[in-house]
Amino acid sequence: MIGNEVPKRCGVVAVIGAPNAGKSTLVNQLVGQKVAITSAKAQTTRARMLGIALFATVQMILVDTPGIFAPRRRLDRAMVSAAWEGTVSADAILLIVDPIKQRRHELEPILEALDKRPERKILVLNKVDKAKKEPLLALAQEFSQRVDFEEIFFVSALTGEGVPEMKEALAKMMPEGPWMYPEDQVSDASERLLAAEITREQLYAQLHEELPYDTAVRPELYKHRPDGSLEIHQQIVVARETQRPIVLGKGGQKIKAIGEAARKELAEVLGVKVHLFLHVKVLERWSEDKEVFEEMGLDWVK
Repeated sequence: MIGNEVPKRCGVVAVIGAPNAGKSTLVNQLVGQKVAITSAKAQTTRARMLGIALFATVQMILVDTPGIFAPRRRLDRAMVSAAWEGTVSADAILLIVDPIKQRRHELEPILEALDKRPERKILVLNKVDKAKKEPLLALAQEFSQRVDFEEIFFVSALTGEGVPEMKEALAKMMPEGPWMYPEDQVSDASERLLAAEITREQLYAQLHEELPYDTAVRPELYKHRPDGSLEIHQQIVVARETQRPIVLGKGGQKIKAIGEAARKELAEVLGVKVHLFLHVKVLERWSEDKEVFEEMGLDWVK
């Protein structure tokens, strides 16, 4: 340390929890901008997406993992595998819990696994803007008897309530060391993958329950035009022919609306004009296709 210069710190924080607990929303709050897609539909995060949060001289690498649940299909197994792999070598594991839905059947195995892990563990009870105080406190007491949590925080990932205090506490847990990423970088996700994720988020937002869970967005072309704008081509993959008209909508109106919303958000996130081209393809067994998995940033799990 030279003079009064504060040494830099850098560490990894794994964010885990049951599906739809608010992990991606919390990561976006900590980073200060959008790096992970959010949706009311459970299990929207599929690959480990890194968000990079700064606090004074501290850089925190946030691993936003897929929700941990009982896997049944290959896609499920790949997502759960990705979630636990995201906790390896973490300086802290942050368990986020939705105190309203709880999802006990998925929380129980997570608590059991966490109890055996050596990393520093933090419990975050989300949705304080909606949950009642007494059940929140009871839940905090119950879980702290199950797992040795170093800290417990009550936050609202949606409104940001309680997040600054939690961010400061997390920063103090990080070890001394050089930063792993440049100061202005907020995610390690490639722009191609982030663009596909933003389109997938719009699919969920606009089709709601009509959209089957087994839908993917594949990046096809991503090129910079001479005028500085971006040309992006993506393929929306569905598993059955009957799902194609759902995504297209009457006269192609639905896919047009999805594309327009995704294009606007991409232009905002990337800071350039975006030309987005979408088309729908039926691949009946896409969830058994290794190439599709790798394009989504997931490992092939047998």
